[in-house]
Amino acid sequence: MAVRSAGRRPLSLNNRVMLFVGVTISLSMFLIGHLVLKAVERHFIEQDVGELKVITQAVEHTLQKAVNRSLAFSDALTEAVSGHHGVYFIVWNEDDELIYAPEDTGIAQELKAYTPLEDIRPDNLYNWKSNGNAYSGSVVIKNIGGRNYRIASAINMDFHIKFLINFRRSLWLIMVVAGAITLLAAWYGVHQGHAPLRVLSEAMRNIHADRLHVRLDTQTMPSELKPLVDSFNRMISRLEDSFVRLSNFSADIAHELRTPLTNLITQTQVGLSKSRSLDEYRELLYSNLEEQERLTKMVNDMLWLAQSEHGLIRPELESLNLIVEVQAIFEFFEALAEEKGIALVIEGSPVTVQGDRSMLRRVISNLLSNAIRYTNTGEEIRIQVGQEEKGAYISVENPGPAIPPEHLANLFDRFYRVEPSRYRDSEGAGLGLAIVKSVVEAHGGNVSVASEPGRTCFTVSVPIS
Repeated sequence: MAVRSAGRRPLSLNNRVMLFVGVTISLSMFLIGHLVLKAVERHFIEQDVGELKVITQAVEHTLQKAVNRSLAFSDALTEAVSGHHGVYFIVWNEDDELIYAPEDTGIAQELKAYTPLEDIRPDNLYNWKSNGNAYSGSVVIKNIGGRNYRIASAINMDFHIKFLINFRRSLWLIMVVAGAITLLAAWYGVHQGHAPLRVLSEAMRNIHADRLHVRLDTQTMPSELKPLVDSFNRMISRLEDSFVRLSNFSADIAHELRTPLTNLITQTQVGLSKSRSLDEYRELLYSNLEEQERLTKMVNDMLWLAQSEHGLIRPELESLNLIVEVQAIFEFFEALAEEKGIALVIEGSPVTVQGDRSMLRRVISNLLSNAIRYTNTGEEIRIQVGQEEKGAYISVENPGPAIPPEHLANLFDRFYRVEPSRYRDSEGAGLGLAIVKSVVEAHGGNVSVASEPGRTCFTVSVPIS
């Protein structure tokens, strides 16, 4: 019996998949956006490094030309860098005297404090802010004409920063829109992917007690659902079989109970129809008692079978000598066998098994009683006890007409009748062999039957331990 949990309801399949897809897409978009932004920023930094190197080389070349031609540094450096917007450079001589500086003296003061670099690289640029503007620059020392000159170059970064801000905003907007579209497409794909499940659910919903013969077609299902459909078809087959057996069992119960009840009612009505002697009433009561005992035995057998099939009756195991148990049953049936002129013969050697004494004696008793019922006078019933590779066995063999092969597999069903001629007596209720099968299976064994003209043999096999 399923127990409903008091906790939160589980997520639907759609929500599970969409949650996983949403988290995956969000992480992917964040990672892609982060990598793209870092790549763009790296590109700008490398671009700035290249431009700073160009500025530094241009200033160095101009200083070399001014030294070689004895030109004034201020006049020569004014034209050193042309065609570049937002770039600045400052030059000091080895005596730390300012040779050239832009009008923005804040840049010169900032760059003067920085340590000269051996080489201009993306990872060693200086970055600062001055007068509300952002700058990136470098400081190097160059030897020109035997004297060292400190050359500082800088680039205004405001354009780059504004571009990156706008680019970042646009990129994240694109990522959000792309993620939403991807999620919508994923939801539609999941919804369409679950369409076979909805079809399967509808097909299952249409199967009722009067349509248990219906089976789902695995060929129309995706490969992932074929194991589920196969399992469902097998379950329906078992339910159909159980339902048919239950229906037949109910009909058999009604049929079996009707006969003794009809006898009781008829005999009682006859007894009450007129005044009778004491002996006649006593005979009537004895007859009614026989029918009542038959009813009681039938009800007890059915109750025992029901309890056994639901695991309510468990064998109480103990060491049993099968020869001894068979002999004990022989003593009980000896009088009945002598009355019918039937000989009981036991063969075999002592075999010890672990079993429930009362249950196994019931098995032997049912088989022997069944054999006596269908054995003619002057014949003999042979019981053999022995040991085989898989365990111990007891076989009960009696002479008589062969049972048709098509009936052998059903002999152990409740109330099963091969043919009315085999049931000359009214003692049997058709439950004896069903009880035999239930007991043997409870002991981990099996029971089988073989029949040929002149001979029928029931064999019970149980494990040694």
